[in-house]
Formats: sequence, structure tokens, C-alpha cells
Amino acid sequence: MSFVLGPNQYGKAENRVVRVYRDTARHEIRDLNVSTALRGDFRDAHETGDQANVLPTDTQKNTAFAFAKEHGVTSPEDYALTLGDRFLAVTPAADASRVEVEEYAWDRIDVGGSGHDHAFVKRGGEVRTTVVTRQRVPEGTEAGTKAWVVSGVKDLVVLKSTGSEFKGFLKDEYTTLQETDDRILATSLVARWRYEDDAVAGGTDWNKSFDDIRQVMLETFATTYSRALQESLYAMGSAVLAAHPEVAEIKFSAPNKHHFLVDLSPFGLDNPGEVFIAADRPYGLIEATVQREDGSDPGDAWLTVPGFC
Repeated sequence: MSFVLGPNQYGKAENRVVRVYRDTARHEIRDLNVSTALRGDFRDAHETGDQANVLPTDTQKNTAFAFAKEHGVTSPEDYALTLGDRFLAVTPAADASRVEVEEYAWDRIDVGGSGHDHAFVKRGGEVRTTVVTRQRVPEGTEAGTKAWVVSGVKDLVVLKSTGSEFKGFLKDEYTTLQETDDRILATSLVARWRYEDDAVAGGTDWNKSFDDIRQVMLETFATTYSRALQESLYAMGSAVLAAHPEVAEIKFSAPNKHHFLVDLSPFGLDNPGEVFIAADRPYGLIEATVQREDGSDPGDAWLTVPGFC
């Protein structure tokens, strides 16, 4: 029997990088969880233990912190693009770098109706995400590397207390679910969208784009009558692509957070859609991609991005 080394990568996971801007009395804070990885010709490290081509994971960690100071953190995307470019520049054996960033939001503590200059409260729930992949291109081409940017949000919990139904579904001898024309629709949404090549090349306001896309998704979820969570996701994705030509495709992973009507009749009480039990498992998991027919080649943009998204 013979064996060969298959696809591999290595890096430093979950570096907790907090960058505080103290240029003025009113401070700003960017709170990041940064995971870095390199892919390439690292066969010797695996097969013989030779580390000559390996940039240590500890060096990757140090670079993540140093670049937060040297280059700043204007957005997770710009920070990740700069970091990934550095790793390729100093690691000749690497043919691609991958930088994943989660950002946790902090709000200013309200004091007398105004946000305090340097006191913050951590915002719960949703997390902003980005995954940037940089890949070397053949020698002689104009750019030294090609980059893909996949941005998104996870743990975005949304709920509609009406305006949703689920009926007309396939049934067999094991079906017990009752049809309904008025139900609670809720999910903890993961959404990731890939930017077109032109957007990655430069000039994109990543923060504005993120805020706008998030708002489009929320407005569409709120205002679309839903016959199924699948329909809601398709409507949300279509709305994002219609409003944002810089986005090539968007992927969703949406666990259905079921709410079941509680039978209060044993207590002589009516329950016209007012009291529910929130069941956390098992749950339906709905996943979908909405993409442009003429969108750019995704290349390695989604490689090793966790889950369906």
C-alpha cells in the first residue's frame, strides 16, 4: 500500500485582537477574532518533519497583532486583505493564504443621553464575518496575487410573529405535522456573500456595504409574506443581488427555530396564537444559494469555509 499527502493547510486560529483608537478623547474600538492559514508546498513538513519552508503559526499570530497597529483596522476586509498579502510575501512555499475574521460589536454606554467617549457595552447576538483568500497568480501577470472576499453575518436571530404559513407539503404514513396558515417564523441566520472581482480590486467601502446588505436582508424578511423559510431566503438573496451589483452570490444557512402552540385546553384556557413553546432541537435546517447567472468564477473563495456557507 502507498500513501500520498492530500490537501492541507496550517495556521493560527482564533487570535483575539482588540484595537483601540486613542487619537482623540473619543476612543474607537475594533474587537476581532482572527484565524490565519497558509496552503502550498509543505510536503516536507508532513513527510520528513523538515520545517524549512514553514512560517511558524506563532509568527502568524504576532503579525496579526502587529498589523493591527501598523496598518490599523478600518474594516475586517481591508485588514484581512493586507494580512493575507503579507503572509504570501514572506512564505515562498505558500501558494495561497486564508484569513478569517469575526468582529464583535461594542456600543457606547449612554450617559445623560449621549454615548460616553471611552466606555462601552458589548452588543449581544450577531457577529460580522469575513473570509479573505489570496492566491498567487502565474509569473508575468500584472498582479502578483488574486483575492476573493466572502463577507457575512452569523447568529442574526430574526422572528416574524405572523405573515408566515406552511401547508400543501408532501405527506406519507409518518407525517404528523399539521398544516398552518399562520405561524411564527424564526431563525438564527448565517449569511455569507462573495464580492465580484472588481469590488475586491479596490474602492469598496466594506463597512457601508455590510450595513446596507444587512438592512436589505432584514427589511425583506420583515415585509415578505412567507409560505416557507425557503421562500424567505430566496427573496432576501434576490433583494441583495438586485441592490448590490458588487455581490456575485449569497449563501444562507438558516435553522428553523420552531415555536409550537401550547395546548391550554386542560386548564380551560383558549390559546389563539398567543402562547408558544420554543423548541431548540431537533430543528429544520434550510440552506440555499442565490447567485447571478453571469457571476464571476468563485475559484477558491468558499474552500474550507465552515458549513454549507
